[in-house]
Amino acid sequence: MLVRDAMSSVVLTIGPDHTLRQAARLMSARRVGAAVVLDPDAGGVGILTERDVLNSVGAGQDPDREKVGAHVTCDVVFAGSGWTLEEAAAAMVRGGFRHLVVLDAGSASGIVSVRDIIRCWTPLRAAPGTAAPGTPAPGTAAPGTAAPGTAAPGTAVPGTPGTEADGAPGAVDVRGTAAASP
Repeated sequence: MLVRDAMSSVVLTIGPDHTLRQAARLMSARRVGAAVVLDPDAGGVGILTERDVLNSVGAGQDPDREKVGAHVTCDVVFAGSGWTLEEAAAAMVRGGFRHLVVLDAGSASGIVSVRDIIRCWTPLRAAPGTAAPGTPAPGTAAPGTAAPGTAAPGTAVPGTPGTEADGAPGAVDVRGTAAASP
């Protein structure tokens, strides 16, 4: 199975001027553990994870004053959509992280997490009749989630970068160009 089969092409994108509290609220509301940080001034893609927020708060920093740009990881390890899930998992283990930004033709096309990989592997690796209750059949999405590469209802309006169904900024199909504004 390939990264393209597990990744989400609709990811949370934020800018470096968001506060950590704003980022945490957006991540929590969308039930994601990472956000892609787009900084047009720096010309690159970064990633902010829940661990970055936790480390800042644990160090006594004020999440209402701390900016994402001060906590973003800029030396991001990228995956190709044609990588196997084994290659992606190995990169995560080597690097000690849980999320990979996926690149196709030099631009971000999605994000894949350890959880995404486990969701793909669990039904395939479990012996018949031994899958945990509620585990989706191979090729299907778990109840209340979107199939890989698709948006869950209410997360984003395809073709409308930077907006959700209710018009709020935050979730964007990374094939678009807009990021959420603080």
